[in-house]
Amino acid sequence: MSIDVIAVKTRPEFQLELEFANGERRRFDMKPLLTMTPWNRIASARLFEQLRIDYGTVTWAGGEIDIAPETLYDESVPI
Repeated sequence: MSIDVIAVKTRPEFQLELEFANGERRRFDMKPLLTMTPWNRIASARLFEQLRIDYGTVTWAGGEIDIAPETLYDESVPI
């Protein structure tokens, strides 16, 4: 089963709406991570929204900040 992220949208309150290569759509709450390094560097809405997909996962700040696709999948909820 591929768990690569193929699409992502930001939602209010630092939520990510994710679509995975297996066809599932899930919601991931970033708020708990935003108090920890390195994610605290994207804790403003303006920076948080500057994301992209690189190599099957979500990245920020030119690829310097990311989250493993397994984590995004395992700690998200279906939508």
